[in-house]
Amino acid sequence: MGDERVGEFQRGKRFVKTDLKTEGVPTIHYGEMYTHYGTWADTTKSFLSETLVKSKNLRTAQKGDVVIVAAGETIEDIGMGTAWLGEEGVVIHDACFSYKTTLNPKFVAYFTRTKQFHDQIKKHISSGKISAINSKGLEKAIIPIPPLSEQEHIVSILDQFDTLTTSITEGLPKEIELRKKQYEYYRDMLLSFPKN
Repeated sequence: MGDERVGEFQRGKRFVKTDLKTEGVPTIHYGEMYTHYGTWADTTKSFLSETLVKSKNLRTAQKGDVVIVAAGETIEDIGMGTAWLGEEGVVIHDACFSYKTTLNPKFVAYFTRTKQFHDQIKKHISSGKISAINSKGLEKAIIPIPPLSEQEHIVSILDQFDTLTTSITEGLPKEIELRKKQYEYYRDMLLSFPKN
């Protein structure tokens, strides 16, 4: 990305949704990038059989790589990255790239979710029924490169916000539900007059 290349892109290989299993070789299907994965992951939702991975010679992202989704129905989501932090490699779909980089992978993943990044790649997205971007388009994006310690600092701050928003999103509905039950209990108690 940018003048000084700080990473290499590798495109995944094709497999279909019906190939997905509940155990086997960890894998990320591009569709799951929109629904299941956030800034980082160390486990997968889906798996493939070892036989299929070998016979199709599928490609994997390794620990510290960033998996970037390169196709989808909405232009807004294309280019979103997830840092892969799992100990074993993860098989990636052909609508994804793995990005091997010397930068902090979570720093890169957070950056791929910014307007600054998206504005740069938008003009390289081809749109049809499915919108897509190739590695040439992704390579044109310029990413700021603060020192590694600064990247880590930025990541730790963003991680805290991430945790906070997740707990609020999950916690609020539970809290509302509890308050509603409490309200109903007291309402029924206060309004249940002794019958004459």
